[in-house]
Amino acid sequence: MQHRKISSFVDEVWEQDIVPQLVDYIRIPNKSPAFDNDWQKAGHMQKAVDLIAGWCKAQKIEGLKVEVVQLEGRTPLIFMEIPGEGDDCVLLYGHLDKQPEMTGWFDGLGPWEPVRKDDKLYGRGGADDGYAAYASLTAIRALREAGGKHARCVVIIEACEESGSYDLPAYIDALKDRIGTPSLVVCLDSGCGNYDQLWCTTSLRGVVGASVRVEVLTEGVHSGDASGIVPSSFRVFRQLMERLEDSETGEIRSKKFHVDIPKQRRQQAKAAAKVLGDKLWKRFPWTKGTKPMAKDLTELVLNRTWRPFVELTGVDGAPGTDKAGNVLRPFTTAKLSVRIPPSANPEKCAAQLEKLMTEKPPAGAKITFTGDKPGAGWDAPPLAGWLEQACAKASQAFFHKDCVYMGEGGTIPFMGMLGEKFPAAQFMITGVLGPQSNAHGPNEFLHIPMGKRLTASVAMVLEEHLTRDRGGKKAGGKKAARKSDAKKSGNRDKGKKAKADKPEREAATGA
Repeated sequence: MQHRKISSFVDEVWEQDIVPQLVDYIRIPNKSPAFDNDWQKAGHMQKAVDLIAGWCKAQKIEGLKVEVVQLEGRTPLIFMEIPGEGDDCVLLYGHLDKQPEMTGWFDGLGPWEPVRKDDKLYGRGGADDGYAAYASLTAIRALREAGGKHARCVVIIEACEESGSYDLPAYIDALKDRIGTPSLVVCLDSGCGNYDQLWCTTSLRGVVGASVRVEVLTEGVHSGDASGIVPSSFRVFRQLMERLEDSETGEIRSKKFHVDIPKQRRQQAKAAAKVLGDKLWKRFPWTKGTKPMAKDLTELVLNRTWRPFVELTGVDGAPGTDKAGNVLRPFTTAKLSVRIPPSANPEKCAAQLEKLMTEKPPAGAKITFTGDKPGAGWDAPPLAGWLEQACAKASQAFFHKDCVYMGEGGTIPFMGMLGEKFPAAQFMITGVLGPQSNAHGPNEFLHIPMGKRLTASVAMVLEEHLTRDRGGKKAGGKKAARKSDAKKSGNRDKGKKAKADKPEREAATGA
């Protein structure tokens, strides 16, 4: 009965309140600072902060405190506190800054023009992840409305995640006394393999980026005069790329970018591939005839989550084809993005990338390497039994299917940082970015039913978190704690034997 009350409440709030709010939010071009140097002067970020913070302050949650914090010279942050039972703490996270416009939007759609078509709300930032603040507070309200309880909650909504979360560590340090030590972190900025069940993220790849400029001349010259004498800057760049990447297979050549993939992550990849089937690769907008990089679905999952790959994301030095003359161009500059495994050392990978691009330049060309700040990946700590059970329960209650665990190919800098600051915390990393949702690209959309079910799932996990120690000190007080300690003392050897004999669990619905 409780999960029905939660679901009903969440559905109503989403339709009557959250979707209209997201429509207004999508209209705000609050691009992350990396894509708008004048973001503060433009005022879009502040407008988004005011919209979300204003809605949050109006929520009927007893004891809710909402504050906009802005340290000197940094992007703003929305900080919320909700009192709860006991001394424990849950940290819920999201962000409100956005990626730039991109090209290729379908007719009638655009980054700053929200359009709802059936179950989808199109526009930049709704799914990535403007919905997070709304979903977090609605989950808490829904749980309370259904008669449930939760621990103290802290909600953080930052404004520079798409730029690498470079301001967030300063805020975590400045607010550390108010945050406390969370035992559970809920992040709503990740993805889902489908919209049919709850997905929890087990790992995130890191990223190493750089601009590589290859110069062969001080100015362009007639190609008929120079070709065959002056090496093409593009060919020199191709040679540099071949050092990094096997052009036949796409494999990153240097072993320094690779790691040994843990056995459990391989098992989870196999289970996720079985759940997704061909939808794993068919969800992309392929041109006719193009094929995926492997036939084995498990290998595709591992490619996406635990192996390094590079993409050329931008090029300077080449005019558009409509303006291209017969000129041997003086330079080529390319922007590279290398996704690295979750446990790879980002600084060492960045150093190796610079070495490959600059050491012994082909034809003696001038190479200028400008590296971005490397982003670390993240591999989740072992999943606690209570959280595994809570996610399974929530997925069955609101999706009627098992919860699935899989790594994500993108980067959430916040996770690695928080993992270091709170090493004992458990993590529920999830999100609404599923098939064709296309975050960062054209035609981004939020799958509204997924948002509703995910919100309800968070509500249930919050309750399970509070009651996870029913037989221990937190739920039963000192008397229960003494009984528990006595049992532990008498059964220590028996418990060790049981643990040693327990076979490793499969990962389809387990850790």
